Amino acid sequence: MSYTATYSSPMGMIVLESDGEVLTRLRFVENSETQTKAIKTIPTIPADALPIFMEVRKWLDDYFAGKRPCNVPRLNPPGTEFQHRVWQSLFTIFYGQTKTYGEIARMVGCKSARAVGQAIGRNPIALIIPCHRVIGANGSLGGYAYGLDRKKQLLELEK
Repeated sequence: MSYTATYSSPMGMIVLESDGEVLTRLRFVENSETQTKAIKTIPTIPADALPIFMEVRKWLDDYFAGKRPCNVPRLNPPGTEFQHRVWQSLFTIFYGQTKTYGEIARMVGCKSARAVGQAIGRNPIALIIPCHRVIGANGSLGGYAYGLDRKKQLLELEK
């Protein structure tokens, strides 16, 4: 069974998904009319109905208050073994810091920064798995599934 809750952040609506025990997805939802209607059709439960949603809410509250969240909620994102290696490596990028796609590639033993970028782009638990902290080798922001403006806002929040 899958459960969904929403979280209203200063950067927009966030949808949380869980199997009832762990967080499986976390995504920003844009405010367009179509997506707003889509949010209303998602069957949701109150954010305090499951312990995992309360853990995630606490993490998000701390994060958006400019604090460094201490305890990572229990996560189980769907993905391949390679994607999981890449996503796990992102936890080595501390709050307020960045690493390049190439640095991550070297960490996971991959010769392709592009393959790492593709795995990062498929991160289903944005924010908590800090893919926004990965930048291009030349200092460019690179990409972000939720837009470069939001990536810039997240990096500025962490400064």
